[in-house]
Amino acid sequence: MIEQPFQSQRPGTRAAMFVDFDNVYTGLQALDPAAAKRFAEDPKHWMEALAGDGSGGNSRRFLIRNCYLNPVVYSKYRTFWTRAGFRVVDCPSLTQRGKSSTDINLVLEAMDALAGNGGIEEFFLASADADFTSLIQRFRAADRMTTVIAAGAVAFAYREMADHVVESHDFVAILNGTSADIVPRMVRPIAPPGPLKSGPAASGAATAAVGAVRTLVQNAPGPVTGAVVAHTALTAEPALKSDWGGYGKFGTWIAQLGGGIEYSSAPGPGWVWDAARFSRSDLPPATEIRPAVEEQIARVTDVPALSTAQFRQMFLSMESTLRDPPANRNELAKSVRDGCVAAGQAVARQAVNFVIQGLLVANFPLSGQPSAAVLAAAWTKNVEELCRVALLEFEDTEMIALRRWASGGLLEPGQAAAPRP
Repeated sequence: MIEQPFQSQRPGTRAAMFVDFDNVYTGLQALDPAAAKRFAEDPKHWMEALAGDGSGGNSRRFLIRNCYLNPVVYSKYRTFWTRAGFRVVDCPSLTQRGKSSTDINLVLEAMDALAGNGGIEEFFLASADADFTSLIQRFRAADRMTTVIAAGAVAFAYREMADHVVESHDFVAILNGTSADIVPRMVRPIAPPGPLKSGPAASGAATAAVGAVRTLVQNAPGPVTGAVVAHTALTAEPALKSDWGGYGKFGTWIAQLGGGIEYSSAPGPGWVWDAARFSRSDLPPATEIRPAVEEQIARVTDVPALSTAQFRQMFLSMESTLRDPPANRNELAKSVRDGCVAAGQAVARQAVNFVIQGLLVANFPLSGQPSAAVLAAAWTKNVEELCRVALLEFEDTEMIALRRWASGGLLEPGQAAAPRP
């Protein structure tokens, strides 16, 4: 009798995880200290969330689990990571300024994994450090899926290079155990999308983008530029950026939505409108088109493409909520979102989270009952910094428009944004 050779049943995508501990931990400390503690002391919890359900179809196998940390500062957390199956790589400071060797160690070992024979299909990089942009480019050039786990502001180029970004608020939700509606979206198989059989509505995720676009267009006072509509769709469903749901490009995707949504690529930069209220005759002549400041900012920096009124209401709702601060950031975002809806200025919770994150990254304390105007000033300063990093330059009149828009009209013309109460 000839024995059949053993055939291993190995479910899931073969993945590798590289964690820049110092970067993620310090980022989480600024956002949610409790989440930072859980990240450092219970890595098994969030790793299992990212790995999926283990059924084979919706799971990942992390063949490589590497954590890079400074042993002088964070040695007390080593045991938690080794017990969770991580290989911990000590990266002490090598310079008088405290710069550690994390970057070079992580890059070298990630490149070894890319060139190895383990067949890694997906690379996870837990760091908001844009210095790793070139590494992500190498992964993509080798036709590997890439996922960035961020804890803090993420440079636009770094975000766009990755196939998927686990945003700060999503990661905090996982760490705090409030991710029931997040984990299924994050752990579904990440693979190049094929053509949709029955349009975007064939998937629940795409329906979220369609719903967001229809809400925007059907409530707009006129035709909306394609850039703003595209940003709205990608905010609701980031995965669309890879191939627009199988349609290849935004124009093709938006043109077949139906439901009274019309699209034209001309005159530039392309327009979307509600056919029940507008027609092509309502589109501005090409000679009159000037990209609005807010459109440029939303397109380049990922700042939510909200109206001035929506920003204003967000800060008013935040002021009201912070008079009796919620227990955590998720409750704060929910309360602010609900306040905006109640006031007739609906704002997506993801947009609220983006603003809260911007305030925290700018080291603005969400305590002490700040006024709406102070909150608006801090947020506006953060937007100005995002524009500076993205090399966006504006004339004086455009800066006035930027501040009026980002602050919801709560800053006086010419008033400088100041981040402190």
